Amino acid sequence: MKKIKILGFALIAFLGFNACEEDDNFTIDGNQTDTAVINLPQNQESFVLDIANPQATAATVVWDGAAYSVPTAVTYTVQLALSGTDFANPIDAGTTTETFLVWTNEELNGVSVDGLGLVPFSAGDVDLRIKSAIGSEGAEEAFSEAVTVSITPYTTSLPRFAVPGNHQGWNPDINEPGIEFVPYIASSEFGATDYEGYVWLDGEYKFVEPNDSGEFVWGNTDWGDDGSFSGVMVSEGEINFPAAAPGYYFIRANTDPEDSDSATYSVDAVMWAITGDATPLGWPDNGVQDQDMTYNSTTGKWEITINLSDAGAFKFRANDAWDINYGDEGADGILDFNNGNNMTVSTSGTYFVELDLSNPREYTYTATLQ
Repeated sequence: MKKIKILGFALIAFLGFNACEEDDNFTIDGNQTDTAVINLPQNQESFVLDIANPQATAATVVWDGAAYSVPTAVTYTVQLALSGTDFANPIDAGTTTETFLVWTNEELNGVSVDGLGLVPFSAGDVDLRIKSAIGSEGAEEAFSEAVTVSITPYTTSLPRFAVPGNHQGWNPDINEPGIEFVPYIASSEFGATDYEGYVWLDGEYKFVEPNDSGEFVWGNTDWGDDGSFSGVMVSEGEINFPAAAPGYYFIRANTDPEDSDSATYSVDAVMWAITGDATPLGWPDNGVQDQDMTYNSTTGKWEITINLSDAGAFKFRANDAWDINYGDEGADGILDFNNGNNMTVSTSGTYFVELDLSNPREYTYTATLQ
């Protein structure tokens, strides 16, 4: 009898031990009694995201929590989708165990542009809902009723045109196999029609606009010469821009959508130099020559090794003239077109100086002490 009791206790302990082990991966199947209810934002509310304050609060989502028949923590996911798509391709825009979620301008802008594909600076309608789930992976999910809001996102990227041509194999798509580079020109701001950039040319070329997905491919709107070779460009009935001799060029274009007849372009060959009283030859007065730089086709930069004095200053200029020159307003390494502040070095010595004009309107330089 004693042996039977001992075996019985052992069996109970064994079963209890195994039950504990199996409970490590349990799933709660609680019956839902109420779904989440969105309190904020309200239906048809509008949000214009602020490019000047990326870390400021853009929107707050608040909801009444879902109710289940068992007391357990609930995980909530705020989902966004293009309005009218019935959440066919929802974007998970934040997960929490709280009943609220806060977005900064930068966070909501990233979801809106990169996730939903909204057009910068244009209002787009978005559906918002709350997904709730309990237990471990595989638990049943439930969704709140959706509200529709309007979001106007922004972009910090300047609009660009690709410049394909004989110089790079006539392909505007950097994603194509065998295409090592595609040069670009960029406008001064979103919505502006003025474009500029520095490009190595060798023969004929064109300008290609991006499509709605941001891709540069043939079939998009492209610009060429109107056939008069007088600096007028058109996007219909165009021909290739005339062949340029091998060299480095400053390209400027203005599409001017208000009057397509006035769309213009100019192409100027440029050679770069460093000048100033920080250099051995000083400022270019009384016939003194600039310190010519050399174009490196491998890096796409202009470069020079030169002695610079901390007692003077220097600038970059093209073609031994002041028509095109760059200084550094704010000493941030970003160059400013014509009449920016002179640059200086903190220690006299021999420097390797690089001028990088490959990123349109975001030109940079470095001066490295050797």
